[in-house]
Amino acid sequence: MTNDTPKTGLQLRSLVTDDGYLKLLLKEAPVPEPGEDEVVVRIEATPINPSDQATLISPADVSTGETTGSGAATEYRAKLRPGLESRVKPRIGKPLAAGNEGAGTVVKAGSGKAAQALLGKTVAVMDGALYCQYRKVNVMQCLPLNEGTSAREGASSFVNPLTALGMVETMRREGFKAIIHTAAASNLGQMLNRLCLKDGVELINIVRKPEQAELLKSQGAKYVCNSSDADFSQQLTAAIEATGAYVAFDATGGGELGSRILTCMEKAALKDTELPGPYGSNTFKQLYIYGSLDLSPTVISRNFGFSWGINAWLLTPFLQKVGPERTLELQKRVADELTTTFASHYSDEISLTDALKADIVAGYSQQATGKKYLINPSL
Repeated sequence: MTNDTPKTGLQLRSLVTDDGYLKLLLKEAPVPEPGEDEVVVRIEATPINPSDQATLISPADVSTGETTGSGAATEYRAKLRPGLESRVKPRIGKPLAAGNEGAGTVVKAGSGKAAQALLGKTVAVMDGALYCQYRKVNVMQCLPLNEGTSAREGASSFVNPLTALGMVETMRREGFKAIIHTAAASNLGQMLNRLCLKDGVELINIVRKPEQAELLKSQGAKYVCNSSDADFSQQLTAAIEATGAYVAFDATGGGELGSRILTCMEKAALKDTELPGPYGSNTFKQLYIYGSLDLSPTVISRNFGFSWGINAWLLTPFLQKVGPERTLELQKRVADELTTTFASHYSDEISLTDALKADIVAGYSQQATGKKYLINPSL
């Protein structure tokens, strides 16, 4: 243990209670000793991603939220949103950790060669409990950052960069040649746009506000369709005709957007076809749902023929599918382009106790474009 490493550290927990509330609280725990192939990382930067919010705050009605206490005794409480009682029942009474990725300094290392090589280094980490001050992880969960890269710059080295790379990799492996992406003005969407521009991949960006469309166009995006426009279907169909984009990655999940995308794919595939058969076009259309920004039911109107597929897409199963060798290659590219292609931008930097304040919870729970929060547990 380094001389300045304390014996205990704070951890953030999300708890569903049996009286219909969600609580966020802080727990003090001993700084652990690492095993042979383990290290202890002082977490210095960890983002709040949509995938983190599923555990952290999504079940709560944040309009009812209130914060009590201060320091390590700070606690946040909000009523559960109506209709989610059965979904969160298995969570009752179980304080869950959150935080899928982050970065910091290795302050303790096991006796193994790989662990010792990381001692004192700044590393990015992928785990599931990084909203804390100290975290013990296996060396295989660490990505050593290039010299001069800060923890803030490396905090989002896994989820968004590997998701963007995974989408392009999936497109190529499945024989498609262009991509459709929703919620495209998000941090991930902007990153995917930069990646596709760099790699020469045609990308159709779907947004829902004019200012989001202008943001992407200012960053070089060629195809941007606003789902709020009256002629959205015509815009999207024309873009598909121009690019041949028959694979889509949808972050919204609920509602009719996925179905509308498949319908436009079919219209593009049938262009110049005078008499389509009873089963529609032979062009295979693939919709991947990878997010749940809209928690309402997914509505599918089957007017796009019979050659289509709808599946979930998640990062971890994708990495398992491509294997460790390819995963390491993708991670190396992320490390090399972390301040360019895969750069992340944060609107707010907060402490662990700030993350429990009602007004700040209301802010990050909106998942608004341009508002990405970074927790610095050392504040």
